[in-house]
Amino acid sequence: MEMKQSMGIPGLLVLGLWALALRDTAAEAGMKLTGSPIKLKVSQGQPVKLNCSLEGVEEPEMLWIKDGAVVQSVDQVYIPLDEEHWIGFLSLKSVERTDSGKYWCQVENKGKKEESQQVWLIVEGVPYFTVEPEDLSVSPNAPFHMACAAVGPPEPVTIVWWMGDFRVGLPDISPSILNVSGINQSTVFSCEAHNVKGLSSSRTATVWIKAMPLPPSNVTITQVTSSNASVMWVPGFDGRSPLHSCTIQVAESPEDQDGSTEVVSVPPFTCGLPGLKHSTNYSVRVQCTNEMGTSPFTDWVYFQTLELAPGSIPQNLHVIQRDTSLVLGWEEVAPNPLKENLLGYRLEWSQENITQGEMTVQETKANLTTWNPQKDLIIRVCVLNSAGCGPWSDTLLVAAQEIVGGQRQPPYGTSWVPVALGILTALVTAVALALILLRKRRKETRFGHVFGSVIGRGEPVVHFRAARSFNREGPERIEATLDSIGISDDLKTKLKDVLIQEQQFTLGRMLGKGEFGSVREALLKLEDGSLQKVAVKMLKADIFTSSDIEEFLREAACMKEFDHPHVTKLIGVSLRSRAKGRLPIPMVILPFMKHGDLHAFLVMSRIGENPFNLPLQTLLKFMIDIASGMEYLSSKNFIHRDLATRNCMLDENINVCVADFGLSKKIYSGDYYRQGCASKLPVKWLALESLADNLYTTHSDVWAFGVTMWEIVTRGQTPYAGIENAEIYNYLISGNRLKQPPECLEDIYDLMCRCWHSEPKLRPSFGVLKSQLEMIQGRMSMLSSSQDPLYVNIGEAKETSGSNPALYTSFGNLDSGENVAEAAAAVTSDYRYIMSPLCLGNDVGSDRHPNEAEGEVRSLLQELETGELPATGC
Repeated sequence: MEMKQSMGIPGLLVLGLWALALRDTAAEAGMKLTGSPIKLKVSQGQPVKLNCSLEGVEEPEMLWIKDGAVVQSVDQVYIPLDEEHWIGFLSLKSVERTDSGKYWCQVENKGKKEESQQVWLIVEGVPYFTVEPEDLSVSPNAPFHMACAAVGPPEPVTIVWWMGDFRVGLPDISPSILNVSGINQSTVFSCEAHNVKGLSSSRTATVWIKAMPLPPSNVTITQVTSSNASVMWVPGFDGRSPLHSCTIQVAESPEDQDGSTEVVSVPPFTCGLPGLKHSTNYSVRVQCTNEMGTSPFTDWVYFQTLELAPGSIPQNLHVIQRDTSLVLGWEEVAPNPLKENLLGYRLEWSQENITQGEMTVQETKANLTTWNPQKDLIIRVCVLNSAGCGPWSDTLLVAAQEIVGGQRQPPYGTSWVPVALGILTALVTAVALALILLRKRRKETRFGHVFGSVIGRGEPVVHFRAARSFNREGPERIEATLDSIGISDDLKTKLKDVLIQEQQFTLGRMLGKGEFGSVREALLKLEDGSLQKVAVKMLKADIFTSSDIEEFLREAACMKEFDHPHVTKLIGVSLRSRAKGRLPIPMVILPFMKHGDLHAFLVMSRIGENPFNLPLQTLLKFMIDIASGMEYLSSKNFIHRDLATRNCMLDENINVCVADFGLSKKIYSGDYYRQGCASKLPVKWLALESLADNLYTTHSDVWAFGVTMWEIVTRGQTPYAGIENAEIYNYLISGNRLKQPPECLEDIYDLMCRCWHSEPKLRPSFGVLKSQLEMIQGRMSMLSSSQDPLYVNIGEAKETSGSNPALYTSFGNLDSGENVAEAAAAVTSDYRYIMSPLCLGNDVGSDRHPNEAEGEVRSLLQELETGELPATGC
């Protein structure tokens, strides 16, 4: 006997196609759904079971429909009575008003569709409010009204009004309007809705009495100039009636009766004060008005307008270059009454239309140091006082070629004739020297000093010397050593025996590249002459300092002592020499991992060009490998701080090795969040205490391992998708955690949640996590070796299924022998399963005879057919 349980619509479709493809001998002509229309009235919160009988099909595909839409519920079961007679039922454990509607069954077989009669399900309960009393503000003794409405079923619904602790008026059929002639103090109102099922109470509404507003507060004067200012204020209590205007009084003194008054609409609670006198003291006060009256004025607030801005313009700007600076000078402004209030002069200079800087000086000269002598420089000056800057002077253009020449004198009183003669003389001299050198060079190049004096028999003596020598090998390269990079003596000692000369390996193709560096394939020449394929991690050129080299190599030195099959071991470090004067490029040499990082491997299995199935046993093995490596690191008192699938590597045997011990934050930039000037942090993997207090311990590594487990189960999905990095802390502190993935075992998700405990010391150790994961793996291995598995996956073709479908089931409750339907309902998957009660009995050690199990199913059918369930079938 077989029992089938729906696991969602995708599973239904897969099963239906498979079943129909195999059962092409089904009696299509005789297919029919039996039953008759019925109306059900059920109280809210009660369980309901709807059933449907089908004849004429050996293996049906049955769907439940509600109001034209397919019911997506796991509580659907259909059971065979005989070879071509089935009965199915839909369980609603606790009905709500939203469950009301028309239900029917639908079966399709080889293109033929059959629908059952309909069941009208009516959920009855206490009244439900559609309109509730709202808060109001009313004038004293003024009439007002309030509304209340509620619906069933069952109907009718009666409304009873309450004012404070007293009933008001007579009961009224919903909807109801309460008319009140007036009140003179704040009062609360509510209503009750009654029907035969009971009563419901509405929210309590408060009716406030309107009053005059209180005076504003925090009157502030802003944007003060010589003739204008702005005033802003915070409104006082509005007396339960919106403020519609405010009055601003401005006077030169509180005793001044001729001050100005301005009324402005509010909000906003701000007002401009134009047309003021410069250098004058003023007083301001504010009051506001609503429909009930006007508030008192605030206290006076005092301010003073600024003086007038200077009107003089600096003249005769000139500049002289001195070494690496420019000395700018100008004439002092003419004496005037504003002289006493001068604060100095303001300079502004720009290059390529971009302001490079400003400065304020007291004298009529300034020294400019922050400028680029290769670009044109534009300078201007103004006179400065408390009101601001006066008119700018004419701009002074200092051309790039002029300042490179060494000096630029004031343009006034300077003759251009000496300058022109000097330039002409220099040009003639340069041309003459060039001709002489060219002639000499041509002669040396053709013959050199080949022919000397004739001696002896008059034969010439040939002499030769190189006219010029050239070095075509580029800048001199100096071999990099640990002593040449300025690292500490302690670090030199640690790395001395693992230093590999650059000549011992050859760099190959790029394996990965990030913001701060790259990883490349390389061939390392061993002592016996053989070659070993390795991975070389190096910082990107020109983005690091000597302190970065120290940090990079210090983190690499930590790996030197590691010796564990699931922890990446350091092969060596090397320094790539560069031209004289430049720091060498540090390199860390690691074992070559054929399958790259675990995150990329998981993503490729899901959405790569050639996706492949990863059985749950394999995913569990990944977790166990990582837990084993982290257990070893924690025993060495080593804190990883960046555990994630992207920092775990896969070798050629699909073994996982924990890697990137702090180096990843210098090389990869994804999934990190920069807080101010702090280093980049993997926010979505950080524990609460790390986010709050920047505290890292082995317990915080356990939290990251929980997130890593979630990554593995989801095949590389991004944790907390849709939540910004800056929002993670508030999300976690509110008690939220990563949700359980659809195909995740309850036992595995329970381990994840234990890793995310808010109290660090209550999280399990890596040793406990490893043993728990191995226990789950052991139970799964026993189940997969059974000849009668509990569930058989028929959702995929046999050759494409890479895992036992039983692995997608939670085994936490199987040992207790719970009901088969309940065990199957716990599975959240896109697959559909055939379930055998006999197999379950064998697995849990039951010695019941198969006929007994069959008898139990028969009794269930009899209960369905005799109508003893809360609802009968259609």
